[in-house]
Amino acid sequence: MSYIKGYDPETLREIVDLRQCQERLDEIGGQRSIPALLERVWLLKVLDRLDEALEVAEDAVRQARMAGTRRDLLRARILHATVLQFRGSYAAALAELTTCAEEAEGQGWAGIAAFAYQHRGKTSYDAEDYESARADFKRALFLRQESGAPEDQLQSTLLAVDAAERRRAEASIAV
Repeated sequence: MSYIKGYDPETLREIVDLRQCQERLDEIGGQRSIPALLERVWLLKVLDRLDEALEVAEDAVRQARMAGTRRDLLRARILHATVLQFRGSYAAALAELTTCAEEAEGQGWAGIAAFAYQHRGKTSYDAEDYESARADFKRALFLRQESGAPEDQLQSTLLAVDAAERRRAEASIAV
């Protein structure tokens, strides 16, 4: 079940049903598996409980390092970076997402690389670097197309490309 109902065309943030997200968070409870930790991070993030999200994200990264696969670790690090992004720590988020994107591409994991580029683009977008955001969204789109990603992922990336282009044009007019 997807908790994402769409994306805000201005902020690019997920539009979610907060009640459903809270119910799912309650359902997961204190489960300690890597997938459960990653889901808790995302749910806490979209519920704007960023301090808790950061704590769980750090725990997920530790657990993935000790007991997970390299893919698990990359996913955990990417989610950790998205929490940093939501907290306004753009430089730290960009650095982490860059490392993750490069490692995923080096391993040939197009889906994970696309996930990292999409979020690096969102971080640049939040930091008002629309040119970098646009480049990352386009890279994510290419990788998602290459890996046969579902239509909803392609659509969210196209929305992001359009938003970055619109903001870039607005910024150049304002100058």
